[in-house]
Amino acid sequence: MAPKVHRATPPFLQIAEHFRVKIKEGELPQETKLPSIADIAREWEVATATAAKAIKQLQEEGYVRSTSQGTFVDLGRKLTSGPDRLQMLRTTGSGFRPGESVEILSAELVPAPAHVAKGLKIAERDHVVRRRRVYRDDDGVVAVSTSYLAGGLAEAAPELLEVGPLPKMTFGLIEERTGRRAVRRRDVVAMAPVPEDIADVLGAEAGTQALTMTNQYSDQHGEVTEYAQDFLGAGRELSAEYALD
Repeated sequence: MAPKVHRATPPFLQIAEHFRVKIKEGELPQETKLPSIADIAREWEVATATAAKAIKQLQEEGYVRSTSQGTFVDLGRKLTSGPDRLQMLRTTGSGFRPGESVEILSAELVPAPAHVAKGLKIAERDHVVRRRRVYRDDDGVVAVSTSYLAGGLAEAAPELLEVGPLPKMTFGLIEERTGRRAVRRRDVVAMAPVPEDIADVLGAEAGTQALTMTNQYSDQHGEVTEYAQDFLGAGRELSAEYALD
């Protein structure tokens, strides 16, 4: 059945969302060529200007690139916070941008601090898996990222306690071993003091304020699977673009 435009939201946003969902879910992998603007306009029964606006929206959000050969899925320019890495993993098979690398600093069971227990919805001091890593690119440290997962997950996925990269990252490993797929997240962006134990890696003085992004991931049953906090490297920024029309 051919897709039809619903009048509740602007047509170009409906078209952009259609492709955005397919990209996020991996149905349109990295480097997939999208239909031409003329084909999109014909399929959706809209003007070519509307189809072009939809493609421009996807470009601005960092989902595609357009060349003289056409429009292609390209997540390489998107930010690489935790949610972006999950999206890149599902779409491209890799959670890294070109030129980016990861070093796993630690992987261990620790008692859950109060804020982690709250984020995972478990009792304070319950054991949790803590995985800490540093992402780097050609400009230096991108972020120091710490993930916390319920300790019981280590039984299904003992690799979580190994100091080494996970081929499918924590998201993919948990889904593979337990069937729990991350389908929802809650993000909090805030300034926070740099912890003493990551100050040297981050290249910052302990206690100074740094930009952070905290993510809480939930599965298809509404249960929290992971709580993570990224401390961004110096000069890094978080940004988002939204259509207002």
